[in-house]
Amino acid sequence: MRTSLLLSALVATLAASTAPVFAADCDITVGLVMELTGPAGEYGQAGAKSVEMAFRDFNDAGGVGGCKLVADTRDSQSQGNVAVDQATQLVNIKKVPVIIGGIISSVSIPILTSVTAPAGVVQVSPASSSPTLTQLGRDGKTNGVFFRTITSDALQGTAAAKYAIDQGLKKIAIVNVNNDFGVNMVREFKTAYEKLGGVITSTTPYNEKQSSYASEASAAMAGEPDALYLVSTPVDGATIARAWISGGGKQTFLLNDGMNSKDFIESVGAQYLKNAYGTSSGTSPTASTEYFNANYEAFSGGISPSAPAADRSYDAGAIVALAIAKAGKSDAAAIKAAMPEVVAEGGTPVHAGKAEFEKALQLIKDGKPVKYEGVIGPVSFDQYGDITGPFRLWKITNGEVTTVGELSAEEVGKIKAAK
Repeated sequence: MRTSLLLSALVATLAASTAPVFAADCDITVGLVMELTGPAGEYGQAGAKSVEMAFRDFNDAGGVGGCKLVADTRDSQSQGNVAVDQATQLVNIKKVPVIIGGIISSVSIPILTSVTAPAGVVQVSPASSSPTLTQLGRDGKTNGVFFRTITSDALQGTAAAKYAIDQGLKKIAIVNVNNDFGVNMVREFKTAYEKLGGVITSTTPYNEKQSSYASEASAAMAGEPDALYLVSTPVDGATIARAWISGGGKQTFLLNDGMNSKDFIESVGAQYLKNAYGTSSGTSPTASTEYFNANYEAFSGGISPSAPAADRSYDAGAIVALAIAKAGKSDAAAIKAAMPEVVAEGGTPVHAGKAEFEKALQLIKDGKPVKYEGVIGPVSFDQYGDITGPFRLWKITNGEVTTVGELSAEEVGKIKAAK
């Protein structure tokens, strides 16, 4: 019920904010392709509201020469083929210079390879973490248009392995979603976990949106593992966790970043998740973090600022807005060039919110460099549009996700480099 009400409110708000009758002639439309429904619906709903908030703050600060940014938001339904159709309409019919989305890699990758890269349109994903996206850049297949505000799973899988070993989880069974994200996460985790002395008792991939996962849960119990590493999304993940528990599986879990979810906890039951550990792309708190945490829940109609993808989606929207301001026009090539510039070292630090965006717009008008320091912390993009940063280590305590530590990018790099 909670998710349905949030989705209804979200659709109504977006419909009101994007209706052409209210759009000025100089408004700049940015496409959003978000997973508003389907297995990743919780992520997309939070992400879309975050981008909307960033655009609201930016427009209130003056926009691009008095022109507003307008979001045209489409629902990918958590399906790659639907996402491609929606992105194609945005690029070919609406002529958008930027698409923000998708949230999950199995949506972002087909948008990139089928739509944005061929068209030269900038694409920014707030939460797609597959290493395949980096490899596409290395292979020269992205046309340099792809950026993301989350660290790659090539790093997160390693961080999860170290966290598991540190918690004494020496034998782990894995159940993972059978898509690019899940397969890559497991590969990176396996390499690091075995290097650190861990034993993987079984690996069981699953297909999404099944009514039952009893057979997958049963298969994962072979070998008497210490814990289950569940690489999933909140809806399917809850079904799998319940099947694991009801089948007698040990109530100790390792979870990926997307499982940091109130809906997942409520659906499984907090009493069964007293030994549930997880990793997420970390944050280095800034003034933007404070602003977002203080204002997002009221703006979003009740979504927690800790919701998956919420924080980094605001940053995706803010960076896009500042890049368009620096470009000074709705031109994809100019915006692409400006994306790394508005977060580059050497610029005057600016943060989230109307007052800070006013400061940023004045600096840009004066021809001075800016460095947006976001909700997730100060970031910069490498040549493939990737960011680096710390990893947040969390645990579910009394039904709430609580941060218990952090693993630096340097520590993760040392593990990956070790023979």
